[in-house]
Amino acid sequence: MGITEIADDIGRSIEGLGSSVSEALFEPVIRLGVTGLSRAGKTVFITSLVANLLDRGRMPALTGAERIRAAYLKPQPDDTVPRFDYEDHLSDLTGPEPHWPEGTRAVSELRLSFRVASGGLLGGLRGLRTVHLDIVDYPGEWLLDLGLIEQSFDEWSTGVLDRLPGRPGADDFLAALDEVDLYADLEEPRAKALAEAFTKHLHASREAGFSDCSPGRFLLPGEMAGSPALTFAPVPPGRYPRHSLGREMARRFDAYKREVIKPFFQDHFSRIDRQVVLVDVLGAIHAGPAALEDLRQSMAGILSAFRPGVPGLLLTLMGVKKVEKILFAATKADHLHHAQHARLTAITEALLREAKDRADFAGAQTMAMSLASLRTTSEDMIPHEGEELPAVRGRLENGRSVALYPGDLPEDPAQLLAPAREGAESWLDADFGLMNFAPAPVVLRPGEGPPHIRLDRAADFLLGDKL
Repeated sequence: MGITEIADDIGRSIEGLGSSVSEALFEPVIRLGVTGLSRAGKTVFITSLVANLLDRGRMPALTGAERIRAAYLKPQPDDTVPRFDYEDHLSDLTGPEPHWPEGTRAVSELRLSFRVASGGLLGGLRGLRTVHLDIVDYPGEWLLDLGLIEQSFDEWSTGVLDRLPGRPGADDFLAALDEVDLYADLEEPRAKALAEAFTKHLHASREAGFSDCSPGRFLLPGEMAGSPALTFAPVPPGRYPRHSLGREMARRFDAYKREVIKPFFQDHFSRIDRQVVLVDVLGAIHAGPAALEDLRQSMAGILSAFRPGVPGLLLTLMGVKKVEKILFAATKADHLHHAQHARLTAITEALLREAKDRADFAGAQTMAMSLASLRTTSEDMIPHEGEELPAVRGRLENGRSVALYPGDLPEDPAQLLAPAREGAESWLDADFGLMNFAPAPVVLRPGEGPPHIRLDRAADFLLGDKL
């Protein structure tokens, strides 16, 4: 390395340290990661959160909201990361013909800046201060991959092959695996066919409600579609010779970890200091015990990738990030009557108990709640066999209005989690129904964001101490 390059590196390091000092002392930055598995509602959460922080009429529980004098969108700090398409997503949700926006398919970012009055007796003398909120949206499927970093190819393959039986598409993949000679020299068409069969299984499992469908880039390949790093599959452990199909599967798995997972961790995930994990608990319950247990295990694996705790001022000045706060949010609370929201929250807390305890022990603040980023229903009572059932009423994609009583969630979460852990194939004494409601038409009055359930409480936990 030449003297000029060394000088440039030193200069960039000093600039980076200076930026960290400036942010920590003068214009603090909250870097908020938002993730969740497919259909958990990441895009809707971010869109509604930003809209309700810009117009705070529906945010009574947000501490310090009265001190915000202005909130505005600014250019994001990372020039190489796509901007979160806030305006188009808000139009999708609140336009003349409201519909759900497309889901998260890659990393994106948005900066929301606040001008905040200082509190206390001398607040009026201190003037306004600036607080930046950088929201990073990334697919939860990619986050699942972080658990692969510490695994060898044989360990990963064994785990995948052990849980394959009974899952959608597993039989077709196992049949394709039986047809290939893993000890023979690599032939690219065979490797491609095997990877495609495995990918079809992952898609089918996700559609059936399963959560652990890694590697995540197989589901959302983006610009890497068809690359060798995404053309592998699990195979039985063995001593495969050089240049064989079995050896090449292991080499490509290692390349996937090196070229895909680690850069994502270094460039995005390791810089997050507050995190929202959105969980479609109702969807997993509806899909059955196997899906609920898979969700529990997936969430435990995801949270093991976080570095929870408070880094302290010195480490903050040096640019070291740790996750200070983690919010576990069960989404789609508007699919239930409010009388059942406490039960949904309790199930979420029990479902994530292991991961939550680990984060609490490390010094992070955690909270579990049920919420709806965009309220799509109203509450109703419907007659049934001489009694009134607490229901919700909403609009389907075809425009028809329907009332839904999904069934009672158990008061004791163990009534769901115990049979799920024990491998039950179905719920013995209960059935839970769900409908996919479309966004309800809404007229936003001046100063108000879209209607929601407990989004203000979520924002208060994540941001209130900085305002």
